[in-house]
Amino acid sequence: MSAFRAALRISRRDALRAKGRTALVIIMIGLPVLAITALLTLSETTDLTVREELPSRLGSVADAAVHAHMTTLPIQQDPAGRFGNQDPNKPGPPARWTAAEVSRLIGGRVIPFYDYTTDARLPDGFDRVDLLELDLREPLSTGMRTLAEGRLPASPEEIAVTPALLDRGVTVGGTLPLTKRGQPKRVVGVVEDPTRPGVMEVVGLYGSVLAKKSDPQGEGWLADTPAPVTWEKVRELNQLGLRVASRAVAESPRSEEHRYVPGSDDELLWLAIAVLLVVTETVLLAGPAFAVGLRRRRRELATIAAQGGSAGHLRTIVLADGLVLGGVAALLGVALGIGAGAVAESIAARALDWRSGPVDVPWAPVLGVAALGLLSALVAALAPAIRAARQSPARVLAGRPDEVRDRAARPLLGLVLLVIGAGAAIYLAPGSELAVVTASTVALFGLIALMPWLVRRTGSLAARLPLPARLSVRDATRHRARTVSAVAAVMAATMGAVTVGLAYTSTYTAEKQMNRLEAPEGTLTMSASGVDEATWGKLRAVVQERVPGADPVPALEGVDGDGRSMAALLQLVREDCPGSCEQYGVAYFDVPVGDARLLALLQGRKDPQAAAALAAGKIVVFDPRLVSDGAVSVTLMSRAEEEESSRRRTTIRVPAVVARGAQAEQGGAVVPASVLTAAGFRTVERRIYVAAASTAAHLRDQKEVQRLGLDLQSMAGNVFVTLAEDHTGQKLTILLTAALGAAVLLVLGGTFAATGLAVADMRRDLDTLSAVGGRPLTRRLVVAAQAGYIAGLGAVIGLVAGAVTGSALSRSMASMWRGDSPVVVPWAFLAALVLGLPLLAALLSGLFTRTRMELARRVA
Repeated sequence: MSAFRAALRISRRDALRAKGRTALVIIMIGLPVLAITALLTLSETTDLTVREELPSRLGSVADAAVHAHMTTLPIQQDPAGRFGNQDPNKPGPPARWTAAEVSRLIGGRVIPFYDYTTDARLPDGFDRVDLLELDLREPLSTGMRTLAEGRLPASPEEIAVTPALLDRGVTVGGTLPLTKRGQPKRVVGVVEDPTRPGVMEVVGLYGSVLAKKSDPQGEGWLADTPAPVTWEKVRELNQLGLRVASRAVAESPRSEEHRYVPGSDDELLWLAIAVLLVVTETVLLAGPAFAVGLRRRRRELATIAAQGGSAGHLRTIVLADGLVLGGVAALLGVALGIGAGAVAESIAARALDWRSGPVDVPWAPVLGVAALGLLSALVAALAPAIRAARQSPARVLAGRPDEVRDRAARPLLGLVLLVIGAGAAIYLAPGSELAVVTASTVALFGLIALMPWLVRRTGSLAARLPLPARLSVRDATRHRARTVSAVAAVMAATMGAVTVGLAYTSTYTAEKQMNRLEAPEGTLTMSASGVDEATWGKLRAVVQERVPGADPVPALEGVDGDGRSMAALLQLVREDCPGSCEQYGVAYFDVPVGDARLLALLQGRKDPQAAAALAAGKIVVFDPRLVSDGAVSVTLMSRAEEEESSRRRTTIRVPAVVARGAQAEQGGAVVPASVLTAAGFRTVERRIYVAAASTAAHLRDQKEVQRLGLDLQSMAGNVFVTLAEDHTGQKLTILLTAALGAAVLLVLGGTFAATGLAVADMRRDLDTLSAVGGRPLTRRLVVAAQAGYIAGLGAVIGLVAGAVTGSALSRSMASMWRGDSPVVVPWAFLAALVLGLPLLAALLSGLFTRTRMELARRVA
């Protein structure tokens, strides 16, 4: 034990002396601990328990909250009273409860409230906000909302708002028009929801905003009962169609019965793989950093050995480095992770309207993550510890190179694991993603085991390289202990990034081919149904006002004899499906009806042949999968009926031609008006298109488009505003950027750590090179070549391995869209990853290396 305490003191002193290396190891080990701890804290804090939700649902006084449903049929509810289900197939009497009836049923005093949504004309545009009609001055509602500014509403003309509405321009003392009629209400105060700090909510007296309640499920009553409301009482009220949130039940263990706890076999296996990969990458990255420390402490360890220290003592000292640095990194990671998770949760809850409770730390998982960080540090220090025990004290103290030799590389185990993993990934490709990832993990460990042999085989290439690269490659292959770990870390990061890039690029491409845009990207569409000509004119005028200078292109819709709006559906029906029916399911709902002007907008150019076909009564189709035997199936259905089965339908076969849209993956079609008139319908203008060039100048993002839609919906109900956007492309760009960013950090971290050790090992060679006339540039090139070799070799191996596993994973993921989806290669992403990163690592290493020569100490 005394030797162990001495080893800890030596490690602590060395950590304080080598501050740069210490910081590097702590960052490499502590950063994953910090990130995972922050995510766990954020998730646990936003996942409110039933007890934590009670303040916003019952306040601090009420014993229960009773909620009505659509009918008085029996309901099934969860113990917390958050949701309840009635049989939708059984019609029942509508729920029309009074406060007196509810008071008699629950056996206590009740006050009514209404919790729903309403329309608000905010200073920056029309929007939908939450609505709570409740007299907050009533003692029974104490704690449901906290007064932050001003006073509580005292009359039907007064309201209070939450802070989120202040951010939208609402001011205390001003007015806020509510509902589509724009009833002005004076804002007299600001209240806060205890569990939703970012909610946009309006609070007024009961009945002051919505005199007619449109949804019975918004009706509720706070209850003050002489005795706790038991679960038996709750089930009794459920039989009458009432849902109950009881404080007594919520505070009992029964309330947690429906709380989700992950525990399936698949989830545990995903978690185990994620933990294994994080630990492995951390060990590979930190390994060279510990090796750097060993090289700098060779004389110290040799002195201890010369004074009687055993090989076990030397191993203990180096392992103590892992224990000290890993322990500090784990503690800092946990502490900073909890703080970062709490800060991130508070910001997200306010900005994104997340549920928020007191900071809650899941200590068991967090301590497990800290233990994994400590274990990673010990494993990373294991190889340097073994190497320290084998060095020759006499040679080290004499200043001569150490003759410790690496064991001969034995590739058999690595080859077996690689073949099994890659073969299983390819064989299991049509199956689940989990099976492919599991097999790919086996292949990854096979490559790690094979890495010493691969590094050794590259030594034969050195003779054909220029002098700087020749020196670097020979040094790297001679000191495989530090090179292998860094190359493996780069390889693992590259393999993961390539796998993700190939799989998700292929998946998103298949998804994009199935769900094609029906207009050129950036095109604004506004449509309305069931409105008269005057209202349509006002809606169109608003769009032209918000997009000045635009020339909207009109489209038509069909109207039957009863005035019902008709939508056109194009689909590939089963009887038209050739062969194995792999294309069955292709359909476009509400296809536009228009003329050559609309056709030119959707094609991005004038196409005389397509325009002539449209004028001849043929449908112009941009998705060839719809066409069978030169025609398409058109189903005209009414929009009025809510139930799909009750809609009036007319299906006809219409000749069609295939044309090319403005973009390669564009779908949809244009139906000539003659198709509808021939079927007995008349046509009216109820849709306009605004070209992308005009839209981009005035509606910069999706939020402004949504705001325009809400403003138009305040004028008429069935108004829809959409902006054609390639969401799959946006998601893919974000994903590839994130994958590339993670790869940059891992590749550069591992490369710089190994290059630093290489520079320490090569200092005598570099000084000799400078002494015989080598230029400083040559010294920089040697260091740059060392970094380029490590990053380049790892990137190339990772590319080959990732291509196999990525292709297998892409087949598994893309099968949900189309069984024969090809593997799509993101060439720019792979070029940046495999070519750009090694070049960047070499450039930075060469720029920041020191070129000053240090005089060697003479030994007699």
